[in-house]
Amino acid sequence: MKILSRNTHNTHNAQTVSYIDTQAVSGHKVLRNTYMLLSMTLLFSALTAGATVAFAIPGPGILLTLVGYFGLLFATTKLQNSAWGIASVFALTGFMGYTLGPVLSHYLGMAGGSSIVMTAMAMTGLIFMGLSAYVLISKRDFSFMAGFLMIGMIVAFVTSLGALFFQIPALSLAISAMMVLLMSGMILFETSNIIHGGETNYIMATVSLYVTIFNLFTSLLQLLGVIEKE
Repeated sequence: MKILSRNTHNTHNAQTVSYIDTQAVSGHKVLRNTYMLLSMTLLFSALTAGATVAFAIPGPGILLTLVGYFGLLFATTKLQNSAWGIASVFALTGFMGYTLGPVLSHYLGMAGGSSIVMTAMAMTGLIFMGLSAYVLISKRDFSFMAGFLMIGMIVAFVTSLGALFFQIPALSLAISAMMVLLMSGMILFETSNIIHGGETNYIMATVSLYVTIFNLFTSLLQLLGVIEKE
């Protein structure tokens, strides 16, 4: 009986190790595919934003922006398991690049605007790479942040609408600072979620990280723009 129990225990341990190894391989595959698609969508989005700036194309307005964003996000979610999901990702990120163009035009028109944009871009890249590297090296599980981040995003979204409609600059600045912290947390959470098997679809992982980077960049732009004016 003891020998049978020991053999059963060893078999269970072997199965557990095998499952963990399989999960790790799967997580790294999703991460690799995510980073590849993310780099392509960021480039495509940058080209779209650059074209919008170059041809002075006006922004779509808040209503069309929200409809376009949530509509394309819904389509991407529905198509995430098909080849059309990739096309939907490029449509979503291209649209967001288009909405970013007028914002870039605004800052580039300011004194020292080019410096503001380049600094925001550099800071975004450093924050993303630094936090992602920390998760990959430490392999820490940041899933415990899910509830906090969700509540924070809801509060930030609602208050940002209030700041927009009631034109409260101080509140907008506070929201931008809050968004930098929230997006930093999202980078930790999303990267951890991928490598630990919480997110197994690289299309949705790409969308999550892209939106995080987009929000981080625009929030840093606003903060640096205010500092430049001081």
